[in-house]
Formats: sequence, structure tokens, C-alpha cells
Amino acid sequence: MSRDSIAVGIAGVFFGVIVGWIIGSQQTTERPVPPQAAASAPAAAQGGSNAPPPFDATRAAALEREAGERPSDAAVRAQLGNLYFDADRFPDAAKWYEESLQRNPRDVNVSTDLGITYYYMNQPDRALAQFDHSLQVDPRHSKTLLNVGIVRAFGKQDLKGAAEAWKQVLDVAPAGSDEARAARQALDSVKAAHPDIDVDAPSPKGRSN
Repeated sequence: MSRDSIAVGIAGVFFGVIVGWIIGSQQTTERPVPPQAAASAPAAAQGGSNAPPPFDATRAAALEREAGERPSDAAVRAQLGNLYFDADRFPDAAKWYEESLQRNPRDVNVSTDLGITYYYMNQPDRALAQFDHSLQVDPRHSKTLLNVGIVRAFGKQDLKGAAEAWKQVLDVAPAGSDEARAARQALDSVKAAHPDIDVDAPSPKGRSN
């Protein structure tokens, strides 16, 4: 599976204003929300099906054989991470993403995929630390910044921090891109529900997560 970043579907409620978006470059499958987010979002707001696709055990076995035969290959381990993530087998996905990053620690997409996986494992602090690594590699990686906002909003209940991350997305993402539209929608929803949070101020400089 070839993609820049795995997809995350999040549906949240800001005082009745529903924000939904897909993060990723090629995959468009909605993902289930972790318990922290689900607790604040009614089932009707989550949209899509929460059932993961069938796990391709044959494909997994073939890739694991390939990984064993190619101990320095980061790409095959990233493919295994993607395969397990798609099946909602997040601890297995994390294992393979971690192994991939051990071999290629500057792969920003795999790093961000791992951070998202940690979030789905209900480890938001670990997710943010992994996103920090991604942003050290590429400070302008818009998908990472968008995910930072999601984890801050839903995993840490930090709407101010989330807004800062989403404003950075607008600074770096091309106008009209999926990331820019998602960040703008999220900021507009925060502004409508929480006028005390200044979503129009310039994004802070030097903030990495």
C-alpha cells in the first residue's frame, strides 16, 4: 500500500457543531474514534461504519516473511504497519511502524502514522511526542500539524493548543487543500463554540506540537 500518511476519520462535537474530516493523502476510509473522542460525540455524529476491513492474513504472512529475509528494509515494515492499522490491530501496527523507524528514523510519514496509532491506543502524550519527532524532520508537514490539533482537541481537551496547531496548518498547507479546508472548518467551529479562544491571531512561531 503506497500513501503519504494513513487516514484518520474524527467526528467531534463543539456545542452541537459537528466537525468531521479525513486526514491522509490517498486512503479515504473513515476510522473509529478512540474512547476519549467517542465519549463526547454521539453515535449519529461519528458517521461511516466502525467495522474494520477484513484482515488479510495471507498478505501479512507474506510481508512478514519478506521482513525476515530483509532485516534492513524499512519499507516492508511500514507496509505491515499499514496492513495492521487498517484492520484496527493497533499494537501490531505500532510494532511494525517502530521497526520501520528504527531503520529509517527520518521518514516523516511513518513517524506520523505511528503517532496516529498511539492515539488510537489511547496514548495521546505518546502520540504528541511522536508528532514532535515528525516536525523535527519536517516542520511544515501539514498532515502532522493537523493531527496535532486532533490529539490536542480530543485526546487532551486542549482547544487552545488545537487551534494553534490548525492555524499552523493554514500557514503551510496550499490554499484549497484537504488539510487547509479541514483546519479552517475546525477553527471556525472552535470560534463559534468558544469565542474566548482567539482563532484569528497569527500562529505562534517555533511551536512544534
